[in-house]
Formats: sequence, structure tokens, C-alpha cells
Amino acid sequence: MRKFMSMESVLVHIVDNKGKSPTQVADEIGSQYLAEIDIAQRKGLGQFFTPPLVAQFMSSFYVSPNTKISEIKILDPGGGTGILSCALIERIVQSHKYPKKITLTIYEIDSDLSKYTSQVLEYLKLWLQDEYDVQFIYTLYTGDFIYAYADTLENQNRIDEEYDIIISNPPYFKIQKTDGRVKANDTIVHGQPNIYAMFLHTAASLLREGGQLIFITPRSFSSGLYFRLFRERFFSLVDLESVHLFESRTDAFKRDAVLQENIIISARRVTRNKSIHKITISTSQGISDIENKSIELYSFDEIFDRTSYQKILHLPSSRDEAEVVKLFKSWKGNLNAYNIQISTGPVVSYRARQYIFATQQPDMVLAPLYLLYNASKMKWEWPVSRNNKEQYIQVCDDTKSLLIPNKNYIFLRRFSSKDDHSRLIATPYFADNVESNVIGVENHLNYIYRPHGHLDRREILGLSALLNSSLFDTYFRTFNGNINVSATELREMPLPDISLIMELGNKLILENNFTQNVVDEIVRQFFKSREELRVA
Repeated sequence: MRKFMSMESVLVHIVDNKGKSPTQVADEIGSQYLAEIDIAQRKGLGQFFTPPLVAQFMSSFYVSPNTKISEIKILDPGGGTGILSCALIERIVQSHKYPKKITLTIYEIDSDLSKYTSQVLEYLKLWLQDEYDVQFIYTLYTGDFIYAYADTLENQNRIDEEYDIIISNPPYFKIQKTDGRVKANDTIVHGQPNIYAMFLHTAASLLREGGQLIFITPRSFSSGLYFRLFRERFFSLVDLESVHLFESRTDAFKRDAVLQENIIISARRVTRNKSIHKITISTSQGISDIENKSIELYSFDEIFDRTSYQKILHLPSSRDEAEVVKLFKSWKGNLNAYNIQISTGPVVSYRARQYIFATQQPDMVLAPLYLLYNASKMKWEWPVSRNNKEQYIQVCDDTKSLLIPNKNYIFLRRFSSKDDHSRLIATPYFADNVESNVIGVENHLNYIYRPHGHLDRREILGLSALLNSSLFDTYFRTFNGNINVSATELREMPLPDISLIMELGNKLILENNFTQNVVDEIVRQFFKSREELRVA
């Protein structure tokens, strides 16, 4: 049974704290709520409160108009205690051209929490009147923001509400395809969608022409098949202005123990008189060093290709990283062009449990079973000496569809762990490693192969070296915001000419040293000598 601050105590809290900023009051009430709420319910709602430093930093993205206006209309679709609205409005009235009327529409799905949100907004109203003589009108909806506009979006009707600014820390969780919110957003959905992309899409649709959107979200939308339709639609509605990258995956929401690569984006609804502009990308380790953030300017074409099928958004954190992106864009090859494919291992261990063994079994025909722990950078280990590790899969009629021919492959981990320094971990594999016609590959490994034929030893070593190199890791990190290594992304990843890949493989064969330092140096010198990469 949860216990919450009574309405009376909240009112007393507000009176006692008069003189504090609305952002401070929102944070204190939010902290009280967090101490009393069940964490399972919070996660079910995707509820992670914005820390005050993050809220204030997000509000700094607000750009005041060139001329004084009489009213600003704001939308906060994932209200919480209203801390983002408070921080933004404080920023607005601190500018020289603040309006005399501010209208706020705010949504909060949690009916228990919305009681306290209303008290924060009452405090904000009094504060604006007392300190700035600004009229403040707010409407607080207790309900689902996406459902509120589901019919309008589904029927592609004009949305009457057009806001000047929309600011949000939306919920983050995947939802089922059968969910009504998915149906309303079917133009941007592929596979299992994440609710935060729907918040971004709906919010972008609600902006007036030239209106500003400020969101903090995971950066996973920047790549991947599931978000491709979203990227296509979203960047037809808005022009990206600014992005802030947090290099730490834990710092932005430290008190909620959220492990996520978050970014802050500021975008503006597309205008009729569109002009080419620069995108600001800033970077900090976390919250504490925001004041010392690094800043780079890029043209939109440098980081996003509207003409490409995947429409990947690259987010380089430095000019050196941008040069790496430029190098990759100059390459015209890819796996498909070289008649090379990538697939995910077909063995799902828990479904094939009765056919999987740690040791040889009498009276059974077994094939090697390869898993995540068999693969490390440029090094293959099977069998492993550790006890009780799955090593074999039975060869029988029931497993025929799970086995693949034993031939030359490159194995690539589908997931990187928090201890891995690189996102990409590739391992050369040669058919003569084992005496077996077939092998089993578990679904935590991708395998790269030539469908009709064999990969040449030079192709395997050259491509493995590239995938393991710091060069490829740098490129991959500019668009991939999670620990997953998608086969779709790798299928589309630019590659140099196949002759160069084979030449690189030959250099490694002659070197006969596959340690990471040697691989990085050979790759660096290889492209530097061709004047394709000029990174100090």
C-alpha cells in the first residue's frame, strides 16, 4: 500500500518554500514521490524523473524570438511533476522579450502523481504573477498523450493545436504491435516500436511552423530498421538544430539507475522558406561537466543522408569522428555488393535444450555448437576448457533446420557487454578448425559468409581486421546508441573496394600477429598511405 504526501501537506510545503524557484519545488515534490512509489509501477509507466540540472540545461536550448510576442503556447506531453515546464518557463521570463501570457498544456498519465503536478503548477502560477506579472493559464490532462491524438494521427487530419514550444522527457519502453497507440502511428512503425518515438512523432506534428521541440531521449532512434520509418517521417516534419551527447550511459538519470545512452535534441518545425543551416553537436561526460562541454558545427548533410534508404543519423562527438564518417561515405561497397551475406545464428538455446550438451555423448552424432563466449577479437576458441559450457548440438532430423554448413565464416557478437571497449567484436573462422560437415551457431552470434562459395582467407582476415579496428568502432558509435549489433546495419555499412580488403588481409597474413594494437596500426597505416584518412 503506497502512502503519498497529503494535499494539505503539499500546500503547506508550497507556502513554506515560497521564495524557491518552481524548478526546486517540482524536484522536491518529485523526490518525495519517488521515495514512496513502488519502483515496479514506475518502470511499467516508463517513469524516470528529470533531474533539475538536466531540466535547466534542456531549457537553455530555448531560443527567444527576435521580436516581443504577447503569448507563448507550451506543451509538456510527459509532465511528471512539471519540472521541465518550470525550468523552461523560468528561462523564458529571464529573457528580455518575455510574453505577458504563457499557456501550458501538460499531460501526466499517473493519476496519483498528477495531484502533485497540479500543486507545482499552482506554485508556478503564483510565482509568475508575483515575480514577473505574467498571466499563466494551464490545462493538466490526466491521461495518455498518444491516445489523446490517436484518431487525428490515424486519419491524418489537421491537428488544430499548434504549439510554440514542446518540451519533454518521454517514457521509454517497447509496446506490442496490437497496442492502439501503434495503430495511430502506423506510418512510423516497423517491428516492435518504442513509445518514446511516438511521443517525438506526435509532438512534431503539433508544432506550429517554426515552433521548437526540446526532448531528452535514448539515441537508439538514430539507426536501425525499427526506427527507419520514424526517421524518414520525423525529419520531414522538423529541422534538427542542436544535439547534446552524454558519453556516460548512467550519469543523466543516476538516481534512477538508468543504463541508457541519452541525448538532448532541439528541432524546429519545417518552414516554407527553408534555409541551409548548421547543426550544433555538443558533448559532455555527464551532468557535472556540462559547463565544459565540447561543441562542433556540422551541415545537416554531413550527419544525415535524406536520399539513403536507411536514413541513419550520425552523431559525431568530434571533428575527427566526422572525418571518419566522411571517409566511410566515400566508400561505395558493402557486403551485398561483394556477394557476402550476414545472418543471425539459428540456434535458440532454451528452445533446443534437449539437443544441446556440454560433453560428447555415447551413441549420438554431435556437431560443434558455437556461442558468444567462443568469439573474441581475431581469436576463436572451441572447445573451451570451462566446465558445463554448452559445446555440442545433436545432429538429427529435429535439428536439421538449426545447423549450417561448416565453411569459412566471420563470427560477430550481436551484443557487447559493459566491459567491452569495442562495440564490434569479430572473429575469423575457417572450416578446417573442426572435422564436421555441419555446425550449430547460437542466436547471440551473427555470421558473415558467401552464400554460394567460400570466403577467401584474405577476405576473412581483411574484413575481420576492419570490423575490429578502432576506425570501424568509431564509425559505428556515431550512429549506434545501444549494445546491439544489428545485421541490418552491418549489411548496409559502407566498405572499401574488395581488392583493398584482400590486400589488407594479405598484410595481416604476412605480419602473422593479430593483436588489437597491431590490427589498429595496420588499418591506420593502410588508409593513411592512400590519403583517405587524415586523422592525427
